[in-house]
Amino acid sequence: MEQLEFTLLFLVVLFFLLGTGVWIGLALAGVAWVGMVLFTARPVGDAMITAMWSTSSSWSLTALPLFIWMGEILFRTRLSEDMFKGLAPWMARLPGGLLHTNIVGCTIFAAVSGSSAATLTTVGKMTVPELQKRGYPERMVIGTLAGAATLGLMIPPSLTLIVYGVTINESITKLFMAGIFPGLVLAALFMGYLVIWVKMSKDYAPTPEPPMTFAERVARSRFLIPVILLILAVIGSMYAGLATATEAAAIGVLGSLVLAAAQGSLTFKSFLDSLLGATRVSAMIALILCGAAFLSLSMGFTGLPRTLANWIGSLHLTKFQLIMALLVFYIILGCFLDGISSVVLTISIVEPMIRDVGIDVIWFGVFIVLVVEMAQITPPVGFNLFVMQGMTGHQMGFVAKSAFPMFLIMNLMVFIMLLFPELATWLPTHLTLAPG
Repeated sequence: MEQLEFTLLFLVVLFFLLGTGVWIGLALAGVAWVGMVLFTARPVGDAMITAMWSTSSSWSLTALPLFIWMGEILFRTRLSEDMFKGLAPWMARLPGGLLHTNIVGCTIFAAVSGSSAATLTTVGKMTVPELQKRGYPERMVIGTLAGAATLGLMIPPSLTLIVYGVTINESITKLFMAGIFPGLVLAALFMGYLVIWVKMSKDYAPTPEPPMTFAERVARSRFLIPVILLILAVIGSMYAGLATATEAAAIGVLGSLVLAAAQGSLTFKSFLDSLLGATRVSAMIALILCGAAFLSLSMGFTGLPRTLANWIGSLHLTKFQLIMALLVFYIILGCFLDGISSVVLTISIVEPMIRDVGIDVIWFGVFIVLVVEMAQITPPVGFNLFVMQGMTGHQMGFVAKSAFPMFLIMNLMVFIMLLFPELATWLPTHLTLAPG
């Protein structure tokens, strides 16, 4: 009965605080404080300080602000412009033409940015005007970009995977490796949908690109060299076992500074703006993590996660049934919370469930990132939708409808991962890893 009382109190206090506009991290800590005071006899202040310090002093967490800073630096370079120049000659020959630059460009930039919003903004600021100028259908320009930008959360480095790994104390490098194949398969599904849509569409009539010889296309590919070198330095160092996630993040920051300087984009103002931007985002995530750590400790003292896990166990759900239940749960939750908040708010309760039914925590990390990606393009809180609305000036309803086919493709990807779990588990178990 005590667990039921705490659950109801937890929900009432949490939604009250969130509804009044309190920051998510403070709302989580507030719920934990109320629970500790009413349901335990432990000193609340000492427990809060211990939980928050343990989380904020995690060495794995140091990769987070570094990857954020790397993305902020690259956002202020001419990277998107160069990527478009290098990709356009090759994409123009495919069914769907330059619309594929949205998908491939986001896939490439996702490998040097752990943020969906940064991927969307960086790639979109170049591709959207160019595609509009060439007469590509507006809803496909918006849909492919909003959907493909979510790859920034899956293809490493991923901020959500870092948060998930820190929360469950799992190797960040293993999680990064787990995300690479599912991310590439999802990108291929997006491109496949685009090809099918073009074959069936009656209003697809963009301005054709001027013909280019093979030598000219190869020459234009030189614009892709800087970003490819940066990807090899960051991701390659981890996959080769030469660097931990934190060390690879430091390499990425140095590489992005060199790239910005070489392009003439590195000024004192851009350097300061990138540093302040990274600090704001890192502080926001750290506050959410600290609040979630205190809430997890509070729920642990009350026995709620164990009771809930035992109740789920008594239902004798299969792995498939539990995954389907969690899929619906996270899609609904994602309509109201951002991805990182969804992960840290629920993982202390969900983790015992998935372990009890034998779901691999590495595989589940990729699954949870995939469903969090869906939240980026689902109203009313889908952040990618807001960014696209500001970038194109269209109404939210039009943007959401344009991105809906990508949402369905992400659901299809969940079933592909269920059929082929090795997509997420093969790399982490077959490659040599650096410690951490």
